[in-house]
Amino acid sequence: MEFLRHLLLVVHLLGFAALFGGLLIQARQPEKRVNSLMRDGAGTAFVAGLLLVGVLEADGSPNHAKIAVKAIIGLVILALVMANLRKERIANGLWALLLLLTVANVCVAVFWSPVHT
Repeated sequence: MEFLRHLLLVVHLLGFAALFGGLLIQARQPEKRVNSLMRDGAGTAFVAGLLLVGVLEADGSPNHAKIAVKAIIGLVILALVMANLRKERIANGLWALLLLLTVANVCVAVFWSPVHT
């Protein structure tokens, strides 16, 4: 079970890396758009995250509040990416929002951890 948890965590992180890379590719473009890296990364991160929660539930009691926050942010990212996938371009504000939400989701994962005493 530990190997599966680590494998899903790696896939989850690679999904966020693809999403973040897809966003960074658009940084210098005057007309930004949703690209396939953003689509695939958002989908991979979301699905791997859901599967990871299942494994965590089987192993013990995960932090449900943290999972809920990450799931909501991930779902918003995925919805925005999919809703704008076929558009010729997206507003700079939407691109910045996607970037902010992606970084926020990673920050929740890293900084919202159990307190060790």
